[in-house]
Amino acid sequence: MTQELDLDAVIRARIRGLRLARGWSLDALATRCGLSASTLSRIETGHRRIAIDQLSPIARALGTSIDQLVELTSDDDVVIHPRRNAAHGHTTWLLTREDELGGLVVAKMRITARRRTGALGVHPGHEWFTVLSGTARLQLGERVLLVEEGQSAQFSTMVPHAITAAEGPLEIIVVLDREGRRAHLDPGSGDVEDRAPAPSH
Repeated sequence: MTQELDLDAVIRARIRGLRLARGWSLDALATRCGLSASTLSRIETGHRRIAIDQLSPIARALGTSIDQLVELTSDDDVVIHPRRNAAHGHTTWLLTREDELGGLVVAKMRITARRRTGALGVHPGHEWFTVLSGTARLQLGERVLLVEEGQSAQFSTMVPHAITAAEGPLEIIVVLDREGRRAHLDPGSGDVEDRAPAPSH
């Protein structure tokens, strides 16, 4: 029952919002959808239940569909939640959906790990990042570059590489291409936290 009441409230708010966005009065919408202005007013204010046969002409007049009027969404479609990976010393916020921007993924990362022992990572593709705060230590094979706040770096990931914090916490915006996403976001196993792009590979 609660979900039904919530859906009614969502539909009413969408009808009213779309009407106002177009600058239409109740009379203007009534003329376009064939309902009376008083009926529309009662629908928008919740004093009248919305009948399914009324939704179709209202949706058509507002330039939308019944599906879009009745679709329930959750905060998960809007709010970005951090993915923490204590083992690698970083927290990641995905800023795009993983299936958008032609395969590119944009993420904000907070990195606290200064150094990582072991082999550097290699995979096909390119990566790009810009430093929001702190200093990044970018290792490319034998080369070590310091990337300061406000600076950016772009490199081929076929070069063995790692990104760590030079001094204190580091915050970056990173863009991963299709191959980078596969290497960092789509491992064969692991929980959701392990699917964040790793700051060092």
